[in-house]
Amino acid sequence: MFEYIQGRLVELTPTYAVIEAGNIGYFIHISLYTYTKLTKSTEVKLFIHQVIRDDAHLFFGFADKHEREMFLMLISVTGIGANTARMILSSLSPTEIEQAIFEGNVALLKSIKGIGTKSAQRVIVDLKDKIGKTSEIDEIFATESNTLREESLSALVMLGFSKASVQKVLDQILQQENEITVEELIKKALKKL
Repeated sequence: MFEYIQGRLVELTPTYAVIEAGNIGYFIHISLYTYTKLTKSTEVKLFIHQVIRDDAHLFFGFADKHEREMFLMLISVTGIGANTARMILSSLSPTEIEQAIFEGNVALLKSIKGIGTKSAQRVIVDLKDKIGKTSEIDEIFATESNTLREESLSALVMLGFSKASVQKVLDQILQQENEITVEELIKKALKKL
């Protein structure tokens, strides 16, 4: 799996970019959101998601990881393919999409070309819980000093446990244990959760 492609921007249109990296020109499908971020650049870095089909290997590029995460969440919804997800990201910013999902704003999502009422409702139902979890995870990783407790907390939240219950359990264990590794702390917390 590719993480990103960094190189010289050779061609840029509202729907794709060609980036030369290592003497290879990569054709990368982009959204309007990414296009606006690349318009004044000559050296670029795009985060990549590769779609492999029977008839093609496609690259989808994103200006930042947040946009890629939103794309991946959108394509996880039944009936939303890569091109539809790109259309959604061309119509709304990742933050606007998150807000529409949180608020259950079917009308806003339905206003996007290719999205009907049922698809908009499915996006909201399928992603409402996922949006909340990624926001919690981003909040945890935003801290600068990743201590033993914070590393364990982020790992357990990523496994699907609620942040509040994990914090309580970790605090209980850390009051009893002085010398403990992250692995030991996580194992003990898993037994209590």
